[in-house]
Amino acid sequence: MAEEQELREAMARHDLTARMAGHMDCHLVFPLLEFLQERELYANKEILDAKLRLLRGTNMVDYAMDIHKSLHDTDDVPDDMVRRRTEVVSRLRALDEATAPIVSFLQNPQLVQELRPDKQYNLHMLQERFQIGPEQIETLYQYAKFQFDCGNYSDAAVYLYQYRALCTNSERSLSALWGKLAAEILMQNWDVALEELNRLKEIIDSKNFSSPLNQLQNRIWLMHWSIFIFFNHENGRNGIIDLFFQDRYLNAIQTNAPHLLRYLATAVVVNKRRRNMLKELIKVIQQEQHSYKDPITEFLECLYVNYDFDGAQQKLIECEQVILNDPFLGKRIEEGNFITVPLRDEFLENARLFIFETYCRIHRCIDIGMLSQKLNMSYDEAELWIMNLVRNSKLDAKIDSVSGTLIMTTNHVNIHEQFIESLKNLNMRTFMLAKNIVEPAQAAQQATR
Repeated sequence: MAEEQELREAMARHDLTARMAGHMDCHLVFPLLEFLQERELYANKEILDAKLRLLRGTNMVDYAMDIHKSLHDTDDVPDDMVRRRTEVVSRLRALDEATAPIVSFLQNPQLVQELRPDKQYNLHMLQERFQIGPEQIETLYQYAKFQFDCGNYSDAAVYLYQYRALCTNSERSLSALWGKLAAEILMQNWDVALEELNRLKEIIDSKNFSSPLNQLQNRIWLMHWSIFIFFNHENGRNGIIDLFFQDRYLNAIQTNAPHLLRYLATAVVVNKRRRNMLKELIKVIQQEQHSYKDPITEFLECLYVNYDFDGAQQKLIECEQVILNDPFLGKRIEEGNFITVPLRDEFLENARLFIFETYCRIHRCIDIGMLSQKLNMSYDEAELWIMNLVRNSKLDAKIDSVSGTLIMTTNHVNIHEQFIESLKNLNMRTFMLAKNIVEPAQAAQQATR
């Protein structure tokens, strides 16, 4: 029991929820708290109390009442909650009436077809034919925001999309896009959410903000929100590497959000096709080791900077617990009677391969028993794992079963292969540089049309 408590306390030290929540809409924090409650990383009372504090900034009064009842083990609710519920219902009815004309118009497919890309024409047409003016359009934004605060994300997403099609205020349009992105994330519509994320990124990169600090903050928010998408979308692990390694976003991480290195490091480890980014990642981890480190970043530092295999082995054990208790990395999938954590399995498999490859580059004759300890595997598991690597031509070596050793074959790297490999990385960075120059220019041209 004492050991379990010590483990929980150790994992709580590596919990990033408090840091992440500071850069998120309060609605996005609820899934994180649900995960922590399920993992029992904190006392149930603490989680319920945190939910109740978050709910004060929303219109989800019924949910707040349920949490209050669970927290205080009672069927009674405070009078202020009852009054608050009455106010929310009254405000919702008022907004229903105020937005009825424009909602009725937008729900008619034939009328919607009359809208054009020219927003000024649309405003004039709506005013002349349907007596829908700028005030009613602005009310649609308020209605969508109110629906979002009530937890009705589906309707909020629809109304925010429609509002952006009519809105001529760039600041309001940007705010609506943030709301639309949050709603799609909360509904787990990952394909649509990724489209909104990319749309938001183009605006942030091309918009003239009041100050560079404001633009930096928007980039930091975007990266925090993107974690939901990148660890659920089928191409997310490439997406997070592409975004976070862009110079402007990497600078933002190093300036004000070094804890995001956990997710970037995890993506690089599990993505075999992006091994070429490992060197750049290690450099950033070294630069930020005094401002942020966790078992995942320390594992890579032990292995590739200090060549400390015993340290890497210990950190790998801690990495497993960090992944299991991270709301973004520890996603569980039920398969029959079993529950698996796919990313944990992928991370451990690739991390062991990293240890193995690095160890083999240093030694020519390796004792399998000693290697099994460094891989946190039994002797038989390690021998079978190595045999599979040899069989699949991923390892130029042979096993001496009598002496229980692995004998590495000397392999001289072709200078042409080294040159080609270096060009691959150069090509990617050149492409990203060109993209960063062209995209803002294209966005600015579209905005002036």
